[in-house]
Amino acid sequence: MLANVSYNNSEVTRKIDLEVGKPFTLKERFKLKGIGRSKLIITETSIQIHNLLILDNNRNQCNIELRPNGIIVGFRSLLESYALVIPYYKLVIYKGRSEEYSIYRDNYFIKIEAKAADKATHKFIQKVIAQKNNTAAVRIEDL
Repeated sequence: MLANVSYNNSEVTRKIDLEVGKPFTLKERFKLKGIGRSKLIITETSIQIHNLLILDNNRNQCNIELRPNGIIVGFRSLLESYALVIPYYKLVIYKGRSEEYSIYRDNYFIKIEAKAADKATHKFIQKVIAQKNNTAAVRIEDL
């Protein structure tokens, strides 16, 4: 789901919380040693996101926030903030070239730069993959 999150809209917030869960509590954030990564450079996107990003001349950057049941990839265009909401069961991550990660949800995708020297980005993507695997394991055990 691609949503404009610039304004405090309770309906959009409710939909996001239904898809990926409510934000982690402060205690859970400390336990996970952080739930976000900011200033990720966007190298390529799907056409829907690309049409939003070309509206201004700023460098295309995004951030990723972990939620209990998914992630939120946030980015800005002009004065608006957008969120690509991806539940774990729809999240697919590829490591393309040696310096790029591709994050997919259905027909949306964002490719982010990850240079070899940028250990923090690689570590965060590994954390996202681990969270996805832990969530899938819990759902299987619940059956």
